[in-house]
Amino acid sequence: KITESETDDKPTVTEDIAKTIGQDKPPDALDQALSGLPPRWKNWVIRGIFTWLMIGGFGLIIYGGPLALMITVFLVQVKCFAEIINIGYAVYKMDNLPWFRSLSWYFLVASNYFFYGESLVEQFGVLINNVDFLPFLVRYHRLISFSMYIIGFVWFVLSLVKKYYLRQFSLFAWTHVALLCVVTQSYLIIQNMFQGLIWLIMPVMMVIINDIMAY
Repeated sequence: KITESETDDKPTVTEDIAKTIGQDKPPDALDQALSGLPPRWKNWVIRGIFTWLMIGGFGLIIYGGPLALMITVFLVQVKCFAEIINIGYAVYKMDNLPWFRSLSWYFLVASNYFFYGESLVEQFGVLINNVDFLPFLVRYHRLISFSMYIIGFVWFVLSLVKKYYLRQFSLFAWTHVALLCVVTQSYLIIQNMFQGLIWLIMPVMMVIINDIMAY
């Protein structure tokens, strides 16, 4: 016989999960404006609009130069991380447990600081030398990165709640896997971009063309 206490610490999947992590649907305003069209033609119009939006948006970002591309990569990284973490929250129902949402974002900040701290010194050396406190952060970068992770780990241990250890450790591992997949890839994308913008523009153009041709 399974008691209620034995099921408290197990992940559950309900109908509310889809609402929590979002649905693939057009904006309501666009959906209402095209309500008079047949479903097939409405789909064509929506795909056509977003095709040109993607092409135009990407063209504007390229026109903005390397810094605009770096900011775009970073924003995509943050959005991807948020989506992955939201899936974990939805499955494990972590809303009532303390500090876990804050912990996930803290580890994102700590991992970004570790990856980008030393690698961007060569690219922004002039800026760093002109600001008083930045050379200190560069000099003790690894010590600060290690300290930030230890603080996050201690914070996680202090947030543990009895009867929910399995859920909390599962989402703790989920957070680290998300960081490994998302932050590492964005770091490597930016490193490739420093070797030439073609290494970012070409793959992104292939993805955009693939999405267009898929419809």
